[in-house]
Amino acid sequence: MTYIPYGKAASGPWSVEITPSSAGWTYSGLRVVDLTDAPVSFDTGEEEMLVLPLSGSCTVTIPDDTFVLTGRASVFDGPSDFAYVPIGTQVTIQGAGRIALPSARATRALKPRYVAAAEVAVEIRGAGQATRQVNNFAAPDAFDCHKLMAVEVITPGGNWSSYPPHKHDTDNPGEAVLEEIYYFEVRDQGIGYQRVYSSERGHIDTLAEVSSGDAVLVPYGYHGPAMAAPGYDMYYLNVLAGPAEQRSMAFCDDPRHAWIRSSWEAQPTDPRLPFGRIA
Repeated sequence: MTYIPYGKAASGPWSVEITPSSAGWTYSGLRVVDLTDAPVSFDTGEEEMLVLPLSGSCTVTIPDDTFVLTGRASVFDGPSDFAYVPIGTQVTIQGAGRIALPSARATRALKPRYVAAAEVAVEIRGAGQATRQVNNFAAPDAFDCHKLMAVEVITPGGNWSSYPPHKHDTDNPGEAVLEEIYYFEVRDQGIGYQRVYSSERGHIDTLAEVSSGDAVLVPYGYHGPAMAAPGYDMYYLNVLAGPAEQRSMAFCDDPRHAWIRSSWEAQPTDPRLPFGRIA
């Protein structure tokens, strides 16, 4: 199943729990918890993780260290600070709000770290109705992990992102093999849409209506566009990981639609962006 509506992947304290095993792949994972002051404790096991407030704030306690995450009011209020916790670490998080834990199965233990919101690089990508904001908080050139990569994309109502459609499923020059999770939040209980379709790697055919808390898995195939319905700003958290030793988010556009990128040169960017501050 590539489309996972909110509640279908709930388990224990997690409102969303996607593991490599439950997804039927090898590396990428995501947990989301709605904290209400009661602590939640767990062991990272074979997965390196980030602790990322989507709304609210929390304290992250690990052996010999504590990180206080100020967080944010919502995903539409700019980047959040976050923490990295390595494999084999006992973690307790406590606070109030919705907290995401993107993860990847890894074998190398890096040092725990804290990153302030002001240090997160913010990019405005595309133009016209394909303008979107990308918070590159754990992109390969922004933050060091063993396998894990994660970025946030905010698409104003009526715009398209993850466009032109692209894929990361073949080990070619300029393309990395990746497993990808899209996790959505939509403003004002709104809706959006996500498309995933077949590539040479195999058959896949998803067009999902998404709302807050929903997820879409992309094991292979072209993905995009992600469409924000008019009137409803849309956010998604992308979690990516793959087999290569060097982290890369390199992709290959669908050749039928690659020309779209050149059309942006003659178009202004959407003045509604950025949401929150820009670096």
